[in-house]
Amino acid sequence: MEQRISFVTLVVADVEASRRFYVDGLGWEPELHVAGEVLMLRVADRVILSLWDRAAAEHELGPVAADGTPPIALAHNVDGEARVDAVIDEARAAGADVVAEPRRREWGGYSGYFADPDGYRWEVAHNPGPIGQAVLP
Repeated sequence: MEQRISFVTLVVADVEASRRFYVDGLGWEPELHVAGEVLMLRVADRVILSLWDRAAAEHELGPVAADGTPPIALAHNVDGEARVDAVIDEARAAGADVVAEPRRREWGGYSGYFADPDGYRWEVAHNPGPIGQAVLP
């Protein structure tokens, strides 16, 4: 198996609420949208973020836990602290719950977190180290 990820799939309670947040609120472009079933967004050259309706997902995956903070965090790295603040503000304006305001971190960077409509955590980070710089466009 090659060392790569093609899709990141998040199970969501309401695909249309996710669409309003990611497409209408954050301005992302959908790659595919089947109303009430799935929303797919290209997030990198060969990576798709798939937001999948809970009932459809459970039909294939089996039961999906719904209590508490989902056991996954996604990260959006940017090139500076001011950009972290701007992206957090943009997410807040789109309806995100900011769960951790941006601040300097012990690992040497600066980051904050918001939750999308289903509670998935997004870290917005400036990581000045080599690995943080390697993921920037």
